Amino acid sequence: MDNDRIDEVTGLDADSLREEIEKALRGWDADYLEIRIDETSATRILYRGHELEEIGRSRSFGGNVRALYRGGWGFVSFNDPNDLRRRVEQAVSQARFVGSERSHLAEVEPVVDIVPLEVGKDPRQVPLARKKELLDEYNALIWSTPGISSSNIFYSDAHKRVVFASSEGSYVQQERIDVSLRIGATARRDGDVQQASVSLGALNDFSFVETLHDEVQRVARRAVELLDAPYVRPGVYPVVLDPILAGVFCHEAFGHLSEADHIYENERLRELMVLGRRFGQPILNIVDGAAVPGLRGSYRYDDEGVPAQKTYLIREGVLVGRLHSRETAAKMGERPTGNARALDYRFPPIVRMTNTYIEPGDATFEQLIADIKEGVYACNWYGGTTSMEMFTFSAGEAYMIRRGQVTELLRPVKLTGNVFETLMNIDGIGRDLAFNQGGGCGKAGQMPLPVSNGSPHIRIRQCVVGER
Repeated sequence: MDNDRIDEVTGLDADSLREEIEKALRGWDADYLEIRIDETSATRILYRGHELEEIGRSRSFGGNVRALYRGGWGFVSFNDPNDLRRRVEQAVSQARFVGSERSHLAEVEPVVDIVPLEVGKDPRQVPLARKKELLDEYNALIWSTPGISSSNIFYSDAHKRVVFASSEGSYVQQERIDVSLRIGATARRDGDVQQASVSLGALNDFSFVETLHDEVQRVARRAVELLDAPYVRPGVYPVVLDPILAGVFCHEAFGHLSEADHIYENERLRELMVLGRRFGQPILNIVDGAAVPGLRGSYRYDDEGVPAQKTYLIREGVLVGRLHSRETAAKMGERPTGNARALDYRFPPIVRMTNTYIEPGDATFEQLIADIKEGVYACNWYGGTTSMEMFTFSAGEAYMIRRGQVTELLRPVKLTGNVFETLMNIDGIGRDLAFNQGGGCGKAGQMPLPVSNGSPHIRIRQCVVGER
């Protein structure tokens, strides 16, 4: 690992830094201790309309100490890495002040590892001027489309290095580069406003940013076309979701319900999320896992040093698993799943999704729509809300399905329902698994955390559809 910046801030080489960290962790009356050192270098470019609103680079450096004593946690974050032992003392003091029960941490094997950075096209090697030039081209393409009234483009890349060490003997160094881009276009006519957008991202690779000219033109044209599209007639329809919207549904409506801290703390959710309960047909399998390579939610170890895994949440329609930190796994008598994640050094790790997806089935798209006399094909995503098992999602675009054929473009629709009823109503799953790598996940003030979600096309036997 290239530790130049860490060396510069700490005044220590990699071996000396490890020695200082391990020395700071020794000799305390605590059940568990960990130190994380986090360095991030980032680029942001933002356009609103014709104007370049923001462009620049930033660097941040910091660390934290987490201490566990008799079930109580202490947490201290810092920007100055000197006197680590005093930082540990502060965290231990906090933990001893609140701890009064028994500490719960699932056992894991200590790990010592340096994870190499595997880069495609490295955005750090692309000049800032070249990044701006590309986004200028995309913004110009949007505005070359008649009927466009506004545009927005947001680009970011962030190179992060993290050093993690625990009192149990783990010492892990990891780094990653997260690249994301969102492009939106707005069309207006006689007070009527319609929007279209695309969100994209990649792990350790800038190359997708260079090839979006056709996609940008499609987004701009779609915003204008939506001005002439009719509204759907509200009602209950068979609905086919494309991989992007199906993946967002999987993440937002079901994935968050699978995070064990929510389950452990919420009696109502514990009653709903009972292992062994049937939630879907035998064709339905839902997975989360950072061990899937090359996605924005992928990593080798989580922020507690637990190896990345593949966790089945639903297998053949039955709830079989949930997502854990070491603490929630111990409290619920289950195994840790490597899902403890922190946005950066300012936050402690909490239970978070990684890459959440519906596994592919064996149907073609043509087979999914073949016997639908009247239905809706909903694509892309615009936004939505969830409340326990209830959800409302807005599609980015939609089409009618008539007599087994995709027909006219509709204005974007919203889908509403109960997630458990909707999962049970999934009666067809395509073979065309694809991942949505745009956007990010938010929880407990930590956002946007890089994640991916995915799915093949899926068919829902009946779903409430209305105007967005």
